[in-house]
Amino acid sequence: MVGKVYLVGAGLGRLDTLTLRAYTLLKQADVVIYDALVDPRLFAEVRSHCLLLDMGKRGGKPSASQSSINQALIYYCQQGNQVVRLKSGDPLIFGRSGSELQALLSQNCPVEIVPGLSSAIAAPTLAGIALTDPILSQGFTVVTAHDPSRLNWAILAQMETLVILMGTRQLAEIIRQLGNHGKHPDTPIAIIRWAGFPEQQIWQGRLQNIIELTAGQSLSPAVIIIGNVVEALSPNLVHFPCPMPLSHHTILVTRSAGQSSEFTQLLQQQEARVIEMPALEIVPPSSWEGLDGAIANLSTFNWLILTSSNAVDYFFQRLQHHHLDSRALAGIKIAVVGKKTAASLRQQGLQPDYIPPKFIADTLVEHFPEPLSGKSLLFPRVETGGREVLVQECTAQGARVTEVAAYQSQCPQTIPPEALNALQNGQVTVITFASSKTVKNTVQILNQTGKISLNSVCIASIGPQTSKTCEDLLGRVDIEAKEYTLDGLTEAIVQWAKNH
Repeated sequence: MVGKVYLVGAGLGRLDTLTLRAYTLLKQADVVIYDALVDPRLFAEVRSHCLLLDMGKRGGKPSASQSSINQALIYYCQQGNQVVRLKSGDPLIFGRSGSELQALLSQNCPVEIVPGLSSAIAAPTLAGIALTDPILSQGFTVVTAHDPSRLNWAILAQMETLVILMGTRQLAEIIRQLGNHGKHPDTPIAIIRWAGFPEQQIWQGRLQNIIELTAGQSLSPAVIIIGNVVEALSPNLVHFPCPMPLSHHTILVTRSAGQSSEFTQLLQQQEARVIEMPALEIVPPSSWEGLDGAIANLSTFNWLILTSSNAVDYFFQRLQHHHLDSRALAGIKIAVVGKKTAASLRQQGLQPDYIPPKFIADTLVEHFPEPLSGKSLLFPRVETGGREVLVQECTAQGARVTEVAAYQSQCPQTIPPEALNALQNGQVTVITFASSKTVKNTVQILNQTGKISLNSVCIASIGPQTSKTCEDLLGRVDIEAKEYTLDGLTEAIVQWAKNH
């Protein structure tokens, strides 16, 4: 079975400059072969089994040869994979895609080209520079100055507006050549570095002084604009992206695989680099006997207690297994713990009858809307490792609690390579825990890997019980959410970052 290769433009490299088509393909890819200037935060969108290959080219650094990139594209395509070749900007603008396209077609590999937003257009726009103007510029010319000797400087010196990519290493030669071919030394010039990112910088000057203005500065990667349109730049229009609170932080998320996407997105909205290291694997219980028996006798229960989205998902999956739906719960009231659990229940077409105000199970009894004495409660829960306080308090109030295993949580045996590398290299600034079980399992996983310390890593907890486990096993907790939800934990991390 032959797969397909997509030559995809990543725009400026940020998630929010991808086209919708590029975003969709990235989420569906089996293999992603990417360039050096692509933001690693994009890879939070790929599937867990997706193979990520860094084959980018950066000047002065070891990099993959073009032939090896071509061979990799062909190989993975012929293995039946959906392959995304993720290239910064647009794939057909100075991107060597011609070689890749020809190599793929020569081997009868299906190919689709997905346009991207070129930095030649985006960088000036973000800086408030209009490349065309009724008076100043009737058009513009885009070139790459990777090899200045290949350019016709006599023609380029006559252009009203010149946009140069990959030219910062050759800046002195560019200015010399333009001057030798008649460009006035007073011609305005702007250099835009890391366009669209929080690190964006703009240097504005003249051909005669730009070398002096940028002396000692790291200019790459940058776009150079030369022409009178630069002088029309208004400081009030310049878009300098305001760094978001988490833009320089790498955050490790330990939620279970398949449940971390919402939290990851909340953190990425604050510009964090998020790495997922699932510390839980959610699987069916060792036996369905208890839950099946409870489902067969649903009419005997007054309340259904659901304390997690996992409980909701597995309970209703089992209902469907028995060819039942939400109508089987007619006459039974439902209590849920937390906004996320309530949202999961609503996806099943049901509204909760009761949500405790503090979003934690331990407060469910304290605020219960009716006397528990004589009530029969069905409590589908994790098979092992759950807390017993809720059952004990309900029983003490005179309720009959039927506990049944609805799912099981296990400790993963391995750490994803990206998470392991980030921990070993000291890149992680915050590690997050949304349950006591994730704390326990993370400690177990790290102990198996050997010499990995969290001493320099900020420890963030979703609530008091998780914090207690952090203190017991890790010796401290640095951040605790005021509202015990993922939104609350995100807000707490943001506030911490603003003070550090």
